[in-house]
Amino acid sequence: MVIKETSESNDVVVSSKSEEIQNTVCPSDNHANIDVTDANNNTPKTNGDVRILQPHSHLPKPEAPPGFSNTPILPAMDDNKINNKNESAVSDNFAVNMPSIGKFIRERSNNLSAAIVKRLSSLERRGELDCTAVRRFLKETGLRFVEINLDVYPEREKELKQRTGSSSVPQIFFNEKHFGGLVALNSLRNSGDFEQRLKGMLIGKCPDDAPAPPVYGFDHDLDDKEWTDEMVGIVRVLRQRLPIQDRLMKMKIVRNCFAGTQMLEVLVHHLDCSRNKAVEIGKQLVKRHFIHHVFGENDFEDGNHFYRFLEHEPFIPKCFNFRGATNDSEPKPAAALGQRLTKIMSAILESYASDDRQSLDYFGISNSEEFRRYVNMTQDLHRVNLLELLENEKLAFYLNLFNAMVIHAVIRIGCPEGVIDRRSFFSDFQYLVGGHPYSLNTIKNGILRSNSRKPYTLVKPFGAGDRRLQLALAKLNPLVHFGLCNGTKSSPTVRFFTPQGVEAELRCATREFFQNGGIEVDLEKRTVYLARFIKWFNVDFGQEKEIAKWVLNYLDATKAGLLTHLLGDGGPVNIAYQNYNWSVNS
Repeated sequence: MVIKETSESNDVVVSSKSEEIQNTVCPSDNHANIDVTDANNNTPKTNGDVRILQPHSHLPKPEAPPGFSNTPILPAMDDNKINNKNESAVSDNFAVNMPSIGKFIRERSNNLSAAIVKRLSSLERRGELDCTAVRRFLKETGLRFVEINLDVYPEREKELKQRTGSSSVPQIFFNEKHFGGLVALNSLRNSGDFEQRLKGMLIGKCPDDAPAPPVYGFDHDLDDKEWTDEMVGIVRVLRQRLPIQDRLMKMKIVRNCFAGTQMLEVLVHHLDCSRNKAVEIGKQLVKRHFIHHVFGENDFEDGNHFYRFLEHEPFIPKCFNFRGATNDSEPKPAAALGQRLTKIMSAILESYASDDRQSLDYFGISNSEEFRRYVNMTQDLHRVNLLELLENEKLAFYLNLFNAMVIHAVIRIGCPEGVIDRRSFFSDFQYLVGGHPYSLNTIKNGILRSNSRKPYTLVKPFGAGDRRLQLALAKLNPLVHFGLCNGTKSSPTVRFFTPQGVEAELRCATREFFQNGGIEVDLEKRTVYLARFIKWFNVDFGQEKEIAKWVLNYLDATKAGLLTHLLGDGGPVNIAYQNYNWSVNS
């Protein structure tokens, strides 16, 4: 957003919006603001008498995005015309059919809503592209800059509005001076005045009223209030008064548990309530994941049953988002929490991934404030209610969680190279989510693959009594494989998905994977070379000839033509698989 002096140097800050671009740059909430500083505290060198006539290659001339035109919305929806004979008869015959008219209005309304959502998405995408262009330009010019991403620091949006009159981004500041956004930068670059303007803005010491760079802290969005769960008071009493012991049950030692009857006695005495009321409170504690039955056999019942607190579960030491105590705050809505985590991880990719997203700077990520805030936020997952997620929300939530956990795992335990390391990486690195443990294998095979066996195993991830089974996707979609990045060079590109567009985004990810080397066609050898993970999970894709036909839907014209020729000339077609590169994608 802004440039801030770090010592005696002058800093440059990038933020967005000035009057000259107010009606040109697409507003995009919660995207990157950038701070820029001359790395050597020197003003940039000019090019002498040479004037730059063309804009920088990474600063394309802005144009009106889709949706910003004078064309009415409704006439533009040719693809969504309603082809219903009864509804056509309404206008042609003037026959008043109220149900048909109602249906017509509802469908038109839905189409209009879809068009509005699509246009809003295009604005957000345009803002992201503008931020990327500015960021790339500043890197190439060698200017040291500080980026203030509103997805990571939402509390800074108010300051941005006060300084610029808008929350659209990117906005660039040089010290305390507002420079503008992409249009202003491109205009100065076009005219050759960028170096002169920059030199003038960087004269003198950076004042104290310049936008401050982000600092290490635990600040949250001002509207993001923490609410203590209403049951916490009861839980605290139980933690203090219940005897926590190891017991021998079913020929095994069950650690850190207590009897349900003991808990009921404490509740009846402490709350001065009936035993039936105490049982209902016990069920609420289980539902909110404060306690669980030691074998998962029931929610809560009066009788000789044993339970343990969530923090005493045996899987807790393997959960990398657990820090000594469970999060007792009122759980945030699962969809909103997933969206917040995704925004932070997307901001990390913007700053620490290559332009093609094929490689990540894991060292830079590990030392970033963005990643520290992401790790802190993962504690909100402890008791989140995942059952409230709709199917597409669930799909996007678990795809994003998998990709975020991989980045965390590579930073904490390194990328898997040998067979033993891979088993530890995919099975032992876990998060506590919704009261249950989730490893990378659990998410991929249990949830996203609808509780299917992973390759070369005979046991499904979830048994019949596993509570996580009810969260498994109802139908296996083979495209999920192309939305998951496991941190290796041969895996698909890392990305994060939106609930509203997850299906289309998966198709896009699949096309991108095949266009970037995921398939090779050798006409001379009559052989199709596919990514090896397709062989590992061939049960999801079907027989080899079926796979080859299926792949046609996601190929560019050249490869599609070659493959179509092979499949259609009546000759044999060989299917082979590429070697898998387990090296880390850094």
